[in-house]
Amino acid sequence: MTLVLWKDGRFVAPEEPAVSVLDHGLTVGDGVFETCSVTDGRAFALGRHLRRLARSATGLGITVPDEATLRDAVDAVLARSTPETGRLRITLTAGLGPLGSARGDGPPTLMVAAGPAVRTVDARVVRLPWIRNERSAVAGLKTTSYAENAVGLAHATRHGADEGLMANTVGALCEGTASNVLVERDGELLTPHLMTGCLAGITRELLLEWALADGLPAREAEVDELPFTVLDDVLAGRTSLGLAGSIRNVVPVVGLDGQRVVPGPLTLAAQELFARRAAELVDP
Repeated sequence: MTLVLWKDGRFVAPEEPAVSVLDHGLTVGDGVFETCSVTDGRAFALGRHLRRLARSATGLGITVPDEATLRDAVDAVLARSTPETGRLRITLTAGLGPLGSARGDGPPTLMVAAGPAVRTVDARVVRLPWIRNERSAVAGLKTTSYAENAVGLAHATRHGADEGLMANTVGALCEGTASNVLVERDGELLTPHLMTGCLAGITRELLLEWALADGLPAREAEVDELPFTVLDDVLAGRTSLGLAGSIRNVVPVVGLDGQRVVPGPLTLAAQELFARRAAELVDP
């Protein structure tokens, strides 16, 4: 596995110590990140990912480097990438801080890494027993405080799935541990409203835009339109599911809670549409 790692202006080896044990991103998860798909040495939708990184950092109160600095770092890493590179990660933390929640007064830490990625054409999911807090201080921000997601994905893996789906505190369908959810029913493809607490996914955003332009009936659902119990309809065959994410793009769900489910035609059409448009535009 070939990895290219860059931190604050210099390349580092995978085994080389590069981040202080006092970095606030390590001690309390005080940081943000973005993951881009990479094809032929180019990061997909980099502009949108950088803008979301800035929004997340601003939400945490972390100083954001200018976009030229970020793009230069990405270009430097991708220039050293190999044909197997499929993923780029940009991480920005609050930098050195004390052993507690208070921040230090030093500069933020910027890291960029590139490496291989596993791509799938479908997905198997399970319902998670934990919920997303849509009223959290970091709801909708892509932070490095990812323990909830790691625990949820580990639970899904133990149950033979590759993604876990969560409700929010009021029982609405929210999101997966690393994906947005698509629900196909009544001739429409719906994705939970951002007010449910889900992340404003880049793939989700592009799919809604491209679907509108292509005449595919897809939209953001109303806040209370998709209860978590809609998954019962999936098991009953009345509804179908898809997932959207930066590495998986758009894929149909073929298994829920260990039971085989059938993808819907709109989900499959959305998969084809996204693949086609993404191949045409590297930074839409």
